[in-house]
Amino acid sequence: MSRKKIYPLLILLIGAAFLVYEKYGENGFSTTYNPKEEVHGTKTQTTNSQPKELTNTFYLPSSTTGQIIHHEGYSLSYHEAFEQAEWVAYELKKNQVVYTDFKRPYFEQDEAVQTESAHWRNYKNSGYDRGHLCPAADRKYTKAAFTETFLTSNISPQEHEFNAGIWNRLEQKVRYWAKKYDGVYVVTGGILEDNLETIGSEAVAVPKYFYKILLDNSGGNTKTIAFLLPHQESDKPLYEFVVSVDEIEKRTGIDFFPELDDAKENRLEAMTTYKQWSFR
Repeated sequence: MSRKKIYPLLILLIGAAFLVYEKYGENGFSTTYNPKEEVHGTKTQTTNSQPKELTNTFYLPSSTTGQIIHHEGYSLSYHEAFEQAEWVAYELKKNQVVYTDFKRPYFEQDEAVQTESAHWRNYKNSGYDRGHLCPAADRKYTKAAFTETFLTSNISPQEHEFNAGIWNRLEQKVRYWAKKYDGVYVVTGGILEDNLETIGSEAVAVPKYFYKILLDNSGGNTKTIAFLLPHQESDKPLYEFVVSVDEIEKRTGIDFFPELDDAKENRLEAMTTYKQWSFR
């Protein structure tokens, strides 16, 4: 083959290789989130700023950032300064606790976050897991709901022993209570405060504590329980980490149930015992 024919062919091959790298990245998969494929949402404010069909807005917490995003299976308040959600909230109903075997997708950026959610590469070689806030196992009732839990707005850096240990135990317990009480409302996140360790080029904060707040209003008897877990491995029973919602509000500056009647809110948020939650 003559040089005149070889040079254009080489240019075409180099151009094609560059396009493949741009699309699939160094790990061989797409680094660009396409909302038309699996997950609902776009980068504009209009698509994910409105509550979805499954969103129970009555129990949504306040936002300290003003950036609330509603996906099909959960809502969140994104905190750009810490590159993660300050809370993720969703209702887990009894019939949503299923065990479908969906293929685990790759993590993708959440294009509904106007300030841009942290890139998954921040976690690479960091020594931390990409810890789900809304667990993928809580959203197995459809493939789309399962897939959108892998948006980076729904993760926080977690030590593996914590993520696979006591945090996983608490998540399993939540699913148990969702079936027992015919559904629970869940609010969860890390305690975002000054001077936290960070990872990656975008300085994703590593919380020292994670919280999970549950509310049950089935049977005409509203009650709550809150857990505050140090970010470390632990074999202690879950009841040792029960605190009042008031305590987590003081640590975060978030008002968790602002729509409740004040008297009821004050009573529920002062609950501090496991027994008050599990009495029936």
